[in-house]
Amino acid sequence: MKLYGRTTSFNVQKVLWLLDELELEYTHFELGGRFGGLDEPAFTQHNPMKKVPVLIDKDKVVWESHTILRYLAASYGAETWYPACPYQRSLYERWMDWSQCVLQPAFMATFWGYYRKPPERRDMIAVEQALNTCRECLNILESQLTDSNYLTGDTLNLADVTAGAVLYRLTSQGLHIELPQRVSRWYKVLQQRAGYQKWVMSDFTELKAREDY
Repeated sequence: MKLYGRTTSFNVQKVLWLLDELELEYTHFELGGRFGGLDEPAFTQHNPMKKVPVLIDKDKVVWESHTILRYLAASYGAETWYPACPYQRSLYERWMDWSQCVLQPAFMATFWGYYRKPPERRDMIAVEQALNTCRECLNILESQLTDSNYLTGDTLNLADVTAGAVLYRLTSQGLHIELPQRVSRWYKVLQQRAGYQKWVMSDFTELKAREDY
């Protein structure tokens, strides 16, 4: 199994975290950003979108981070990762979709608008608007965590991977944002996971004030 994508990519980190959770053996190739390679024919034949991550599992090629997560859970995960019942799967899949469509865009607007721009080029009004959307999302997560340790129960699943991966950079980029009580507790639980520590809580300072990919 091979995974292509730079370690500093937020979407690549989610896949690396899950690979470790599933205890899978794989080879990781840094690609994109300062490593380049996304325009090379050898790579574009795998992903015409010229983006990472890309997973190659024997003769199978999978791209788009959340699709890769679903593939890995379905192929190698136990019942807790990929329930046989479609409805049970929908309990975490809805949070995956929400994370991708609502939470992650709001977070990325703060990250690209603040951390990845030189101070003189920041639009702090737009950054604060995105940060307010992040706070609204955190309040939604706070409500969801009322009766469970994780987003959809008492075991880690893809809902936690996709939404939880946001928390480290959101709270570490230099903007003021407080996590609600239950979200803070959940975050501390995630921080105890070896894969979260290794991949998500990794150094991203090379991206500071860097506006290109």
